Amino acid sequence: MTEQRETSDDAVMTRIGQAVMLLHAGDREEARNRFGRLWEQIGEDGDPLHRCTLAHYMADTQDDPGDELAWDLRALSAAEVLGDARLARHDAAVAVRGMYPSLLLNLAADYAKLHRPEAARAHLERARAASDTLGDDGYGDGVRAAIARLDRQLSRE
Repeated sequence: MTEQRETSDDAVMTRIGQAVMLLHAGDREEARNRFGRLWEQIGEDGDPLHRCTLAHYMADTQDDPGDELAWDLRALSAAEVLGDARLARHDAAVAVRGMYPSLLLNLAADYAKLHRPEAARAHLERARAASDTLGDDGYGDGVRAAIARLDRQLSRE
Protein backbone atom coordinates (compact mmCIF):
# COMPACT_ATOMS: atom_id res chain seq x y z
CA MET A 1 0.00 0.00 0.00
CA THR A 2 2.80 2.44 0.87
CA GLU A 3 4.51 1.84 -2.47
CA GLN A 4 1.27 2.53 -4.34
CA ARG A 5 0.72 5.76 -2.34
CA GLU A 6 4.28 6.98 -2.96
CA THR A 7 3.90 6.24 -6.68
CA SER A 8 0.67 8.23 -6.67
CA ASP A 9 2.39 11.05 -4.76
CA ASP A 10 5.20 11.06 -7.30
CA ALA A 11 2.66 11.25 -10.12
CA VAL A 12 0.98 14.31 -8.60
CA MET A 13 4.31 16.03 -7.98
CA THR A 14 5.36 15.17 -11.54
CA ARG A 15 2.19 16.75 -12.91
CA ILE A 16 2.77 19.85 -10.77
CA GLY A 17 6.34 19.96 -12.06
CA GLN A 18 5.14 19.76 -15.66
CA ALA A 19 2.82 22.73 -15.10
CA VAL A 20 5.68 24.62 -13.42
CA MET A 21 7.78 24.08 -16.55
CA LEU A 22 4.99 25.61 -18.63
CA LEU A 23 4.85 28.55 -16.23
CA HIS A 24 8.59 29.12 -16.40
CA ALA A 25 8.46 28.84 -20.20
CA GLY A 26 5.95 31.72 -20.24
CA ASP A 27 2.68 29.84 -20.77
CA ARG A 28 0.91 31.16 -17.66
CA GLU A 29 -2.58 30.42 -18.98
CA GLU A 30 -1.94 26.74 -19.67
CA ALA A 31 -0.08 26.39 -16.37
CA ARG A 32 -3.02 28.00 -14.56
CA ASN A 33 -5.44 25.64 -16.32
CA ARG A 34 -3.41 22.57 -15.36
CA PHE A 35 -2.98 23.74 -11.79
CA GLY A 36 -6.74 24.33 -11.63
CA ARG A 37 -7.51 20.79 -12.79
CA LEU A 38 -5.01 19.38 -10.31
CA TRP A 39 -6.48 21.47 -7.49
CA GLU A 40 -9.92 20.02 -8.26
CA GLN A 41 -8.43 16.53 -7.87
CA ILE A 42 -6.39 17.31 -4.74
CA GLY A 43 -9.05 19.40 -3.00
CA GLU A 44 -8.92 21.64 0.05
CA ASP A 45 -8.28 18.64 2.30
CA GLY A 46 -5.76 16.81 0.13
CA ASP A 47 -2.15 16.01 0.86
CA PRO A 48 -0.55 19.13 2.41
CA LEU A 49 2.59 18.75 0.29
CA HIS A 50 0.54 18.73 -2.89
CA ARG A 51 -1.62 21.65 -1.74
CA CYS A 52 1.36 23.72 -0.61
CA THR A 53 3.36 23.14 -3.78
CA LEU A 54 0.46 23.64 -6.15
CA ALA A 55 -0.88 26.75 -4.38
CA HIS A 56 2.62 28.26 -4.24
CA TYR A 57 2.96 28.03 -8.01
CA MET A 58 -0.71 28.74 -8.79
CA ALA A 59 -0.23 32.12 -7.10
CA ASP A 60 2.38 32.98 -9.74
CA THR A 61 -0.16 32.44 -12.53
CA GLN A 62 -2.68 34.96 -11.21
CA ASP A 63 -3.34 38.31 -12.88
CA ASP A 64 -5.18 39.80 -9.92
CA PRO A 65 -3.11 40.53 -6.77
CA GLY A 66 -6.05 39.53 -4.56
CA ASP A 67 -6.21 36.12 -6.23
CA GLU A 68 -2.44 35.78 -5.89
CA LEU A 69 -2.75 36.52 -2.16
CA ALA A 70 -5.50 33.91 -1.77
CA TRP A 71 -3.31 31.21 -3.34
CA ASP A 72 -0.27 32.22 -1.29
CA LEU A 73 -2.40 32.02 1.86
CA ARG A 74 -3.47 28.50 0.82
CA ALA A 75 0.20 27.55 0.39
CA LEU A 76 1.08 28.84 3.87
CA SER A 77 -1.93 27.12 5.40
CA ALA A 78 -0.90 23.80 3.86
CA ALA A 79 2.71 24.28 5.02
CA GLU A 80 1.48 24.76 8.57
CA VAL A 81 0.09 21.21 8.62
CA LEU A 82 2.85 19.66 6.51
CA GLY A 83 5.26 17.65 8.58
CA ASP A 84 8.94 17.08 7.93
CA ALA A 85 8.32 13.33 7.65
CA ARG A 86 5.89 13.81 4.76
CA LEU A 87 8.18 16.28 3.05
CA ALA A 88 11.15 13.95 3.48
CA ARG A 89 9.33 11.22 1.55
CA HIS A 90 9.43 13.61 -1.39
CA ASP A 91 12.80 15.30 -0.79
CA ALA A 92 14.91 14.26 2.18
CA ALA A 93 17.06 17.39 1.88
CA VAL A 94 14.17 19.80 2.53
CA ALA A 95 12.62 20.73 5.87
CA VAL A 96 9.30 22.50 6.27
CA ARG A 97 10.93 25.37 8.15
CA GLY A 98 13.08 26.01 5.09
CA MET A 99 9.94 26.77 3.07
CA TYR A 100 8.66 29.52 5.36
CA PRO A 101 10.98 32.35 4.29
CA SER A 102 9.81 32.06 0.68
CA LEU A 103 6.14 31.59 1.58
CA LEU A 104 6.20 34.61 3.91
CA LEU A 105 8.12 36.69 1.37
CA ASN A 106 5.45 35.94 -1.22
CA LEU A 107 2.76 37.14 1.18
CA ALA A 108 4.73 40.31 1.88
CA ALA A 109 4.99 40.97 -1.87
CA ASP A 110 1.26 40.32 -2.31
CA TYR A 111 0.37 42.82 0.40
CA ALA A 112 2.73 45.36 -1.15
CA LYS A 113 0.95 44.96 -4.51
CA LEU A 114 -2.37 45.48 -2.72
CA HIS A 115 -1.05 48.73 -1.16
CA ARG A 116 -1.16 47.29 2.35
CA PRO A 117 2.32 48.31 3.57
CA GLU A 118 1.78 47.42 7.24
CA ALA A 119 0.84 43.84 6.38
CA ALA A 120 3.68 43.69 3.85
CA ARG A 121 6.23 44.81 6.44
CA ALA A 122 4.89 42.38 9.05
CA HIS A 123 5.24 39.42 6.68
CA LEU A 124 8.61 40.65 5.47
CA GLU A 125 9.87 40.70 9.07
CA ARG A 126 8.55 37.17 9.57
CA ALA A 127 10.34 36.11 6.36
CA ARG A 128 13.56 37.73 7.54
CA ALA A 129 13.31 36.03 10.95
CA ALA A 130 12.69 32.66 9.30
CA SER A 131 15.55 33.10 6.84
CA ASP A 132 18.10 31.80 9.34
CA THR A 133 16.87 28.32 8.35
CA LEU A 134 18.07 28.83 4.78
CA GLY A 135 21.24 27.21 3.60
CA ASP A 136 24.24 28.98 2.13
CA ASP A 137 23.35 27.99 -1.39
CA GLY A 138 21.75 29.48 -4.47
CA TYR A 139 18.21 29.07 -3.15
CA GLY A 140 18.98 30.61 0.23
CA ASP A 141 20.96 33.43 -1.34
CA GLY A 142 18.11 34.14 -3.76
CA VAL A 143 15.46 34.29 -1.04
CA ARG A 144 17.64 36.53 1.15
CA ALA A 145 18.30 38.83 -1.82
CA ALA A 146 14.55 39.02 -2.58
CA ILE A 147 13.86 39.89 1.07
CA ALA A 148 16.42 42.71 0.84
CA ARG A 149 14.91 43.99 -2.44
CA LEU A 150 11.40 44.08 -1.03
CA ASP A 151 12.69 45.77 2.10
CA ARG A 152 14.27 48.52 -0.03
CA GLN A 153 11.05 48.87 -2.04
CA LEU A 154 8.91 49.20 1.09
CA SER A 155 11.36 51.71 2.58
CA ARG A 156 10.84 53.99 -0.42
CA GLU A 157 7.07 53.94 -0.01
